[in-house]
Amino acid sequence: MLEQQNFLDLTGKVAVITGAASGIGLGVAQLLSAHGATVAMLDVDEKGKDEADAIRDAGRSAVFFHCDVTSNSEVKATVASVVAEFGRIDCLFNNAGVTVRKTVVELEEREWDFVLDVGLKGTFLMSKYVIPEMEKAGGGSIVNTGSGWGLKGGDKAAAYCAVKGGIVNLTRAMAIDHGPQNIRVNSVNPGDTDTALLREEGRQLGEPLDTFLRDSAKGRPLERLGTPEDIAYTVLFLFSDMSRWTTGTALVVDGGGIA
Repeated sequence: MLEQQNFLDLTGKVAVITGAASGIGLGVAQLLSAHGATVAMLDVDEKGKDEADAIRDAGRSAVFFHCDVTSNSEVKATVASVVAEFGRIDCLFNNAGVTVRKTVVELEEREWDFVLDVGLKGTFLMSKYVIPEMEKAGGGSIVNTGSGWGLKGGDKAAAYCAVKGGIVNLTRAMAIDHGPQNIRVNSVNPGDTDTALLREEGRQLGEPLDTFLRDSAKGRPLERLGTPEDIAYTVLFLFSDMSRWTTGTALVVDGGGIA
């Protein structure tokens, strides 16, 4: 007979979150810390330090680490610093990402490299150095931020679609490779979510913000944009024991946008 259990209690867990200074990353840091996790918030934006302070002021556990996820040496050193401070890593949210809304013809090589380095190389480097620490701790859970556009195409987003499609399949490969070490790897794939990154897309496309946000929500069965909280609740599920037999999956959270 199944009994009620507090599967969402993350007390004693250490979670590393990239792109944690704002948007989805910040929402995940706030929610995981509310459920008892200690959160290591990584970003190049120093605003993350103030956000970590605010989480601590609420009586939770959070520390900010400045980290450029495209730098092998910085990622390696930051992971070592997290382990030195907290003793272990149980959860990794590979969330850092950027976008340049252009076609392959319009993209400059440096723009292509920038988008792929932050989103795809960053996921590789963080995983490379965190997975051995998870293995030492007896296992763990990794969630990679993909996108609905990692599962279908999108307009004027060639580099972004390439990154997110890569992340979706990298997730599957990692799940196969590291399942024997009791490490689960899944991707969360949001639809348009009301963050600074989405608003920056509208600016790049030269569209009035209100029109861009309205059009982004149009056609979804739930008829609204996502919020960082919407995505955070799904990430919490994937980090919790409630998803203990879930790995290698691409979980779409988009209000029905690609239904």
